[in-house]
Amino acid sequence: MDDITEPADDAVELPIDGVLDLHTFDPRDVKDLLPEYLSACREKGIFEVRVIHGKGTGAMRRTVHSILEKLSGVSSFRTAGGEEGGWGATIVILKKTA
Repeated sequence: MDDITEPADDAVELPIDGVLDLHTFDPRDVKDLLPEYLSACREKGIFEVRVIHGKGTGAMRRTVHSILEKLSGVSSFRTAGGEEGGWGATIVILKKTA
């Protein structure tokens, strides 16, 4: 029984559905989480993703945009329209080929 390890209690199963709500995540995790989520979306054939970062002070939005600027799999991104969450969300268009 010494070899048994229990799964981490804080592990979260994330649905890959094209909407990533960052409210439930530690801001320090976004740097790794966002690229991984976008990659998983591309693998599932989802090429338009809404990232919900909230309005707040704009710090999380700036972090998200900074990460997106560096990702080769991102074709473009923009602040969401009013019906999509306004400036509390970002719409990301992924390239269909890497």
